[in-house]
Amino acid sequence: MQKVMKNPIPLAVGAGLSVLLIGSTLLLMRWSDGEQAAPEATEVQAELSSQSKEKPKSATLPLVTLSPTQRASELEKIASGGKSLDRHRARYVLASDLIQQYRGQKAIAWLAGLEQDYPLLAPHIIAKRAQAYEVSGDKAKANATWQEVLQKYPESPVAAEALFALGRTDPQYWDKAIASFPSHPRTAEIAWTRLKQNPDRLPLLRLLVKHDPDSKQINTVLETLQNKYAAQLKPEDWEAIAYIYWDRFDFDKAGQAYAKATRTPLNLYRAGRGRQLRGKRTEAVLAYQQLLKEFPEAKETGLAAVRLGQLLLSPAALPYLDMAINRFPEKAGEALLLKAKILDGTGSAKSASQARQLALSKYADSEAVAEYRWTVARGRAKVGDFLGAWQWAQPITKHNPDSEFAPKAAFWVGKWATRLGRQQDAKASFEYVLKNYPESYYAWRSAGILGLNVGTFNTVRDMMPQVVKAPEKPLLPAGSEAMKELYRLGQKRDARALWQTEFNNRVQPTVNEQFTDGVLRLGVGENIKGITQVEGVSWWRDTPEEKAEISTLKQDIAYWHALYPFPFWEYIEPWSQERKLNPLLVTALIRQESRFEPAIRSIAGALGLMQVMPSTGAWIAQATNVKSYALDNPNDNIKFGTWYLDHTHETYSNNSLFAVASYNAGPGNVSKWISQFGLSDPDEFVEAVPFPETQGYIKHVFENYWNYLRLYNPQMSEILSHYKRTKN
Repeated sequence: MQKVMKNPIPLAVGAGLSVLLIGSTLLLMRWSDGEQAAPEATEVQAELSSQSKEKPKSATLPLVTLSPTQRASELEKIASGGKSLDRHRARYVLASDLIQQYRGQKAIAWLAGLEQDYPLLAPHIIAKRAQAYEVSGDKAKANATWQEVLQKYPESPVAAEALFALGRTDPQYWDKAIASFPSHPRTAEIAWTRLKQNPDRLPLLRLLVKHDPDSKQINTVLETLQNKYAAQLKPEDWEAIAYIYWDRFDFDKAGQAYAKATRTPLNLYRAGRGRQLRGKRTEAVLAYQQLLKEFPEAKETGLAAVRLGQLLLSPAALPYLDMAINRFPEKAGEALLLKAKILDGTGSAKSASQARQLALSKYADSEAVAEYRWTVARGRAKVGDFLGAWQWAQPITKHNPDSEFAPKAAFWVGKWATRLGRQQDAKASFEYVLKNYPESYYAWRSAGILGLNVGTFNTVRDMMPQVVKAPEKPLLPAGSEAMKELYRLGQKRDARALWQTEFNNRVQPTVNEQFTDGVLRLGVGENIKGITQVEGVSWWRDTPEEKAEISTLKQDIAYWHALYPFPFWEYIEPWSQERKLNPLLVTALIRQESRFEPAIRSIAGALGLMQVMPSTGAWIAQATNVKSYALDNPNDNIKFGTWYLDHTHETYSNNSLFAVASYNAGPGNVSKWISQFGLSDPDEFVEAVPFPETQGYIKHVFENYWNYLRLYNPQMSEILSHYKRTKN
């Protein structure tokens, strides 16, 4: 039986390769989200702005990454010292730890009077005191303290916690939570509880679709709303439903829902795009035409005009393409190339050539033009015209340096220069990739060719690089000062709960909001969504302001640490050592397979972090004499996954290219490709892999590996710090 493990993560539609920057020092993020700081926050801000990156002023903050047991004695020393922000923080963290350990009375002692000393977290401190009374079994004092929260801070989201607690015995408090704090996670708990008692409550169904879209039970709500209450749903309800489907890449259902949603340019565009992606051509055309009619000046209209050209691909498309060319210059390059393709089909070769030349000369910075240049370059290379390939590919980095094709083009210019015997030009090209696209798969390949000790396909398996994880948690660029302070203190779930009441712009978040949401999700173990949020900050961003925010964000090392996190290292490292596998390669593969989501199941049935098929798991268990295991258990999954990765390496004489390809596509396909494409040039082999999923999988796994190496290995960070980005 073929042992195949499928990648469950779909590629985001329209998303290019991320453009990363490297930093060799661990920086503390100092963003401003444009809000006026609360008076009580100034003490926190003053301390943070004065902190040295090497020796943080705070003695408490470095302790929050330790376990409660490990940090208890040090926190007690700080909490018993003189009055200071550090002392307040230590008392709060200590009390939180003690509550988790059901040591309520001791927690109450540390919390006594703390709200006066630490006003930034005053409502949270009172709520902690109520929780401490609860775990101590003093119900009366707990209720009285929850009432204190409501009396003193009725508008604070912390009041939702009080309403939830008090509502266990008096339903009116839950009614008030639903009315006042619909986006708080406690309110979602209330809604789910009440729906179990009575599933036919439309207001609660609406609340959950809007404010708890990531719930594992949300499918039931979606089905009930559409099957039972469709006639009563408002456009804003359909928009909330559509967003959930779109976020899941269920584009057909998303398109249907967006067609009924509030008529905005984005909603109409997605109504068409969802249908187009699922092959429903007629419905897609109608939606795009409606967008052009209702919102002729919207930015989505230019894109819709190009999509109509793709769908019609006949002379009937020419008016739409001409509209895009004349009114939407950011889409003109793509529209001109589509127009040329249509004109070729009608025998108008001269007009087609003129359209292409206009695209190449006037709209060289278009992504479509970059793709066209790359396609022509690869075609030239296939027939042995390496100089022609070079000449077609080289302008991509000049005119469109942020294109996903730019690092690929620069790398292959180097490869083609080598074929032509122009070694200095080749070296310059590989150095250019390393300087300007240090995050890319092609930077890793360039680094190896330049002689850096980064591993090759034949050696990467055996490397055991030093790994130094980031000691700091980043500050967050959006959200209230109270939320940011909770995050600094390691109170991740409380920070996330507070953020959920503040984040009211989920459909079209700002760059800083999306990054903040991603980091907070990662903090509570929502790894797949968290990484996607961080990775997607640059998707669909085209205004100068957004691009400036992205540029600022990506200059900080904390962005990359969020993008390449280290969950489950406590299992990855020992099992990698056991199998004599490079632990960063294992981490890279897990990131691609599951985005570190331990309970994920693919459509094919693969399970867990390393996406082990049940049949493969049974085979491995028999081979290793394991009697009991669970593939959704992180330790068991990594134990089996690393065994299988070791097996694929043994199959291909420790060639990691073939081992990784086999992990995704199976040994039968890899053996066939080796026979078909040969072994002489691994880069040509990768580009020739006929399965787009597997070709992308190979590149992403090794790109992941490279980023973990350059970000967390001090020696490599030091080496790469000498490569300075070229001014384009």
